[in-house]
Amino acid sequence: MSRWLYSQLLRVALPFAMLGFLWRRWRSPAYRGSLRERLGWSLQPRIDRPMWLHAASVGEVRALAALLRALHADATPLLVTVGTPTGLARAREMFADLCNPATGTQAITLQAAPWDLPGSVRRFLRAVRPRVAVFIETELWPNLVAGACRTGVPLVLVSARLSARSLGRYRRFAPQLMCDTVRAFTTIGAQSEADRARFIELGADATAVSVIGNLKFDLPTDINQAERGAALRARWAPQRSLWVAGSTHPGEEAQCIAAHHELLQRARAAGLALPLLALAPRRPERFAAVAHWLAAQGLQVARSSQHADAVAEIVLIDEMGVLTDWYAAGDVAFVGGSLVPVGGHNLLEPAALGKPVIAGPHGFSAPEVAQRLIEAGGLQVVTNAEQLAETLAALLEGSTLARERGALAAAAVAASRGAATRARALIAALPAAADLMASRGPPSASG
Repeated sequence: MSRWLYSQLLRVALPFAMLGFLWRRWRSPAYRGSLRERLGWSLQPRIDRPMWLHAASVGEVRALAALLRALHADATPLLVTVGTPTGLARAREMFADLCNPATGTQAITLQAAPWDLPGSVRRFLRAVRPRVAVFIETELWPNLVAGACRTGVPLVLVSARLSARSLGRYRRFAPQLMCDTVRAFTTIGAQSEADRARFIELGADATAVSVIGNLKFDLPTDINQAERGAALRARWAPQRSLWVAGSTHPGEEAQCIAAHHELLQRARAAGLALPLLALAPRRPERFAAVAHWLAAQGLQVARSSQHADAVAEIVLIDEMGVLTDWYAAGDVAFVGGSLVPVGGHNLLEPAALGKPVIAGPHGFSAPEVAQRLIEAGGLQVVTNAEQLAETLAALLEGSTLARERGALAAAAVAASRGAATRARALIAALPAAADLMASRGPPSASG
């Protein structure tokens, strides 16, 4: 597939994409106010030639945190774009202190990323005029990358990952298009040797690809996390065990509920306090549907946005940006997108909090992370609801085992940190980035 054909297909799909966006905007506040930014319209022209950082969604925004704060400490003008509305909302929460000029710090700018249409990309680049572009993980948008390259902007891909599945799809459907896209990057900092090999196989220049590690291991520690987790625990489950199923997908909730039914039956038979499941669907637009479905299962269900219910058997987490607090509150964490073939979500958030982690077999989005946690003893892989129930029972009924597994998970995360420092060095090695950092004077005292 050529880039011209790719662009034509996007133009054909644009009316449907806009209708879908408007529909979601009507249903969710997160979608409001960003359509013009996505089309590149009415953008404020910039004269400071910022460093532009781009992330896909919530997970990538969290991965970006340590690197962004390091670059902010250099007093570098920064623009951050995010691909999804939920990711943008999360970025505004996480980096509120850096976006407020009243704090006296060098402010950063957050906005929605342009859609990968030639016109949207052209208007965005004409207004922003970035000095350097830094993409996170797998943001391989052909028009966005080609547009930046055409205007002379050095491109960096950090914490870069490419699954075997994605490589196969790219090579089957758009080999030349994706080869041109990865070759446009001045430098690529891969998460692992396997990722490096796959980028080279896709067409990247071998001399431009190095291994720097995974930025998600460098998630900044929130000193108030434990306190918020303890407050949730005291509110919802002061005298009973609590397990958290995070970022779940259709077909996965049913397996979690089946496992929870088994735990409830065991507790009743033994005369013990009933365990509580905190369930967090991946997409906020599914909250209402999942709540309706749970109610039909004959379970006592409460919603996290409402008052705590002492007799609830399940609490539906229907708020954004609080999943990590629930991980901190829980005894055990199951990470979704893994019992169904989605690829798995962020295993590192609960692991870094010292929680034993459970996941399904479909962890192809980040297999190296899963393998590292498995080898350390902090992650248990299950294949169905029965195995999930057995593993949960062992961990929830044996608190010593849960603490031991959680400590192993936390130690594995701590031993793998450092990607943010290596990514910053990779960026600073570019002449354009070095000039930009030097032109801003000494680092900010607040950084």
